[in-house]
Amino acid sequence: MRGYPESSVAASNVPDMRPGTPAAGIASRPTSGHESRWESQRSFDELGRPLREVSFCVVDLETTGGSAQGGSMITEVGAVKVRGGEVLGEFQTLVNPHTSIPAFIALLTGITDSMVVSAPSIEQVLPQFLEFAQGCVLVAHNAPFDIGFLRHFTAEQGRSWPKFEVLDTARLARRVVTRDESPNCKLSSLAVTFGSATTPNHRALEDARATVDVLHGLIGRLGGLGVHTLEELHTFSARVSQAQRRKRHLAEQLPHAPGVYLFRDARSQVLYVGTSKDLRTRVRSYFTASETRSRMGEMVGLAESVTGIACATTLEAEVRELRLIAEHKPKYNRRSRFPERAHWVKLTVEPWPRLSLVRQVVDDGAEYVGPYGSRKVAERSIAALHESFPVRQCGGRMPKTPSLSPCVLAEMRRCLSPCDGSVTPTTYAGVVTDLRLALSQRADAVVNTLSAKMAGLAVAERFEDARTYRDRLSAFLRGAARTQRLLALTRCPEVVAARRQDDGRWAVHVVRHGRLAAAGVIPPGAHAGEWVSALRLGAETVTPGPGPTPAASAEESEKILRWLESEGVRLVHIEGEWTCPVGGAGSHLQVHDAVDLSRAALVPFEDRRSLRPVHQPVR
Repeated sequence: MRGYPESSVAASNVPDMRPGTPAAGIASRPTSGHESRWESQRSFDELGRPLREVSFCVVDLETTGGSAQGGSMITEVGAVKVRGGEVLGEFQTLVNPHTSIPAFIALLTGITDSMVVSAPSIEQVLPQFLEFAQGCVLVAHNAPFDIGFLRHFTAEQGRSWPKFEVLDTARLARRVVTRDESPNCKLSSLAVTFGSATTPNHRALEDARATVDVLHGLIGRLGGLGVHTLEELHTFSARVSQAQRRKRHLAEQLPHAPGVYLFRDARSQVLYVGTSKDLRTRVRSYFTASETRSRMGEMVGLAESVTGIACATTLEAEVRELRLIAEHKPKYNRRSRFPERAHWVKLTVEPWPRLSLVRQVVDDGAEYVGPYGSRKVAERSIAALHESFPVRQCGGRMPKTPSLSPCVLAEMRRCLSPCDGSVTPTTYAGVVTDLRLALSQRADAVVNTLSAKMAGLAVAERFEDARTYRDRLSAFLRGAARTQRLLALTRCPEVVAARRQDDGRWAVHVVRHGRLAAAGVIPPGAHAGEWVSALRLGAETVTPGPGPTPAASAEESEKILRWLESEGVRLVHIEGEWTCPVGGAGSHLQVHDAVDLSRAALVPFEDRRSLRPVHQPVR
């Protein structure tokens, strides 16, 4: 009996995976010692289904042609069921196609009309084959052909196709076998390469037997490359070098738990930070999985160690990932590295306030909108506001009693022109009050002004100009809506919420001023109220700063918001008032979302990265 390679990892080497392991900066409530039996058994090193325990049904068909949709019929079905290298059973039958077999097909397979005239029809054979293959992974050489025929006749008979996993030995061989070993990846060539005891002869059972030997040969070869489970076999890629696969041991000390992982180089510099619901499974996938990103392959080549931080919940892991990326700014992370580079639209506090574009929020009592990830988008937002409120656009501070020459904007009546005394402080202050109201509570003035301009331009068939105003309005609404959503959460001193997980236990998070202060999972049998009280007492103390994001990055607060707004979340405790303005910018976004969706339908897929949904950061 041919055996499959065993995993080289001993169960005793697996660390404790119980939730509640604290991550730096976020308080976590440890679980009690009364863990479930299932939890105590999760220490076994089973990333997926070991190949030695998987039942494979290797199938081959002979047909009258190359396409079931084109009218070709099945003439023979052959299958071999194997597990752990042992043959469990075989299935073989001719099938009456109820049509003449073409001469060249008869010559190729040796199957003639007289041989199939008394054979059962596919209506009889297919249910028998599906019963034989039940619970197995289907394997075929050039699987799209064989599985395509089977699925076609399953649908034709009004049956539902079982959710078989499918493995294609031809595709796998192209990743493993070199030209020096075999001139091609045909079944006949691979049978010679792997020393099959059966010679393929275009008869279903013999070809299936040869495919079994090829499958075993491929599995045996991949075992030396660290592929031991069905999941790893599915995702194996030849793009991962042997040097990378040999680093698979870097993941062995990581737990099967949600958390954050950090790839480090020989100098312990962080190369990449990621998060996963299962740390060990995810990290090991970098060494055996179909990772097509060249940058990741380069990163793994430089990595010398992997650090894992187990987290109580997936939200805690996602938040911790953001903080670590901002702290270490890893070379191979493209996003979230520089939250300090965001742009804010600021309504200044001075005798004659104005709109300004800044990089930092300070405690000066000013109104801030953002953050914007792109300076261009922030400038569009300012342009939208200037269309609606004729505040001054010149830079620098202006004395209470200015005596300057008016600029061209004043001549165009696009500025109230406080520089030459054309407006009184009271009138100017009234406009500023309306502007501040538009930023924080009601966007109607901006929406009405720019919508009227767009309508006029559309009537004049100046569609490009109308689009410019639409983009400005969209930039303002998205920025203001983002700010208002953030402020609704960050002005609350504390929000405690819980949601039932798939395993039936409750994940609890303590949020203070938009920052995750504690996370944990209520242990079975614990008193929920007492446990949550203890979690709150041990949570991180948060001292808020100025602006819409006083204690955390905008990305962190938005992740928390998405979790709080997700289905099944229950508020346990709240300090303050968590509300958004009814007439805020968010109430006007529906039209702009529809426009973005229509634009997405008209542009190539690779260009859609510029079209961002409502709750994504404004870039």
